[in-house]
Amino acid sequence: MNPIMELADVVYSYPGTGKKALAGLSLTIPSGRNIALCGHNGSGKSTFFLHAVGIHRPQSGTVHWKGAPVSYKRQDLQELRRQIGLVFQDPEQQLILGTPYEDVSYGLRNAGVSEPEIRARTEAVLERMGLEQLAHTPIHHLSLGQKKRVTLAGVLVLEPSLLLLDEPTAYLDRASERLLLDELADIRQSGVTVVMATHDMDLAYTWADEVLVMDQGACLLQGTPGRVFAETDTIERIGLELPMLLRLWRSLPRALREGIDPPRSADAFGELLAARLQAAAAKS
Repeated sequence: MNPIMELADVVYSYPGTGKKALAGLSLTIPSGRNIALCGHNGSGKSTFFLHAVGIHRPQSGTVHWKGAPVSYKRQDLQELRRQIGLVFQDPEQQLILGTPYEDVSYGLRNAGVSEPEIRARTEAVLERMGLEQLAHTPIHHLSLGQKKRVTLAGVLVLEPSLLLLDEPTAYLDRASERLLLDELADIRQSGVTVVMATHDMDLAYTWADEVLVMDQGACLLQGTPGRVFAETDTIERIGLELPMLLRLWRSLPRALREGIDPPRSADAFGELLAARLQAAAAKS
């Protein structure tokens, strides 16, 4: 599958610091996939996002977008940021106007889109995100989950090819998290590539097509969830936890697990375990 974005040996240090925030970062974002970006605070995840949208520029190394080097000319960066949507962890950093309708329509108006098209696209994305009844509600009256959906809507209305989410499920209750993940599933079906930075290894394991693990400004691991989390020594060395489902699976007797890939959902785990126990009982 063709990569939508590639970074090669990217180095970056914030002004006034001697530490490299990115220390030769090389990674590939494949097109049309759900990608979980894992790592502790300070591992470089947010700095990578800021390079992806051209807010930061590598001090060395290269960033490629759809096969071509990123151009840092003002007009080219504006176009890049229409194609790459970044949603911050804290919606208060991103919400700038008084109501969901005003905030979501702002990006289109700023891009010079006609008023009839602004209205049509804004109403459509608010409906898609389940926010149509809240379109003209003051934003300060919304819950955290609703505010996060407004920020997501404000990015989606620009119809990006790549969506970058910084800890989107942080501080959400289970119902709000489930709603957000359902919306991300719909987004994936439309062909948008989604990269989610998360500390939640359980979510990364069950949700992602690919997992990237960052530490000290470099990408240590990249691959399918099964392949990445099989690297137990590396995961534990950098202080991350293995997903709960994988730990439970590995706690089972080897005879029950033999010849089967570890399940990636609770339902699949239950079905596999029941089938294995039934087969074992039939042999006894």
